[in-house]
Amino acid sequence: MLFSLLVTLREGIEIALVVTILLGYLRNINQTRHFREIWIGVAAASALSLGFGVVLEITSRELSGRALETFEGVTMLFAVGVLTWMVFWMKRQSAGISRDLRYQIDTALSRGSVFALAMLAFSAVAREGFETVLFLFAGSTNATSGTQFWVGGAAGFAIAGAAGVVLYYGAARLPLKQFFLASGIAVMVLAAGLLANGLSELHEAAVITDLGSRPWDTDSYLPMTSTMGKFLHTVLGYDSAPTFGQIGAYWAYILTVLTAYLLWPLSRPPQISRVAAERETNDAKESLIATT
Repeated sequence: MLFSLLVTLREGIEIALVVTILLGYLRNINQTRHFREIWIGVAAASALSLGFGVVLEITSRELSGRALETFEGVTMLFAVGVLTWMVFWMKRQSAGISRDLRYQIDTALSRGSVFALAMLAFSAVAREGFETVLFLFAGSTNATSGTQFWVGGAAGFAIAGAAGVVLYYGAARLPLKQFFLASGIAVMVLAAGLLANGLSELHEAAVITDLGSRPWDTDSYLPMTSTMGKFLHTVLGYDSAPTFGQIGAYWAYILTVLTAYLLWPLSRPPQISRVAAERETNDAKESLIATT
């Protein structure tokens, strides 16, 4: 439950943030009639993401034995790669995401393209949606309880949706830098567990023939079949008798990726259009006049 909650909370916040920026800017420039295009893009992206999830689920149910273990192992490793890239990408983009989206809205409106507005929302939500589905599917293979896993996912989206409403109406401001830093670290810990689990799946499928010996076995103290063992296996990649390959991969990933993430510089905010610049200047002038 904690695994799916953390995943959908982070990804849901990112989706809510993008949608809030799009709708809020359209409201500020008196273009609320284009809300419809934004929601069409969001709905289309959501439907496509769900379809991707259905394909993954159907594929896994059609497989068995070594083929299933191989599919799950490859999916886990692919999820680790995608999520790692997305965490770094979001850190680079977070500094100027609002200005970049406003620039794209101005460009679409200046060209009179409502399709571009829908595609703007679609591309942003689909990116996060595919990432969420991939991460959830990879984590669900080791979930202790299917019901609790999906309840946790639904709860994460619900909280993110509520946060989006609050942000849209300006009732609070989300500390984006702190949020993405903390959630990024949490995602990397989850990804490290997926990496260890993925290697284990591929080893059991005989795709990887040798991961080294097993230096310890804690099954008598914390068995993999226990509730806590399954929980730690899903969230942290716990294995009562891990191989040297799993241990090395886990800590190499954590130390390397975490260090790179903390040192990764933020990107400079992108240049904005002349229309957006004029609007910001006028807003500043109006604000100054109102206070004098």
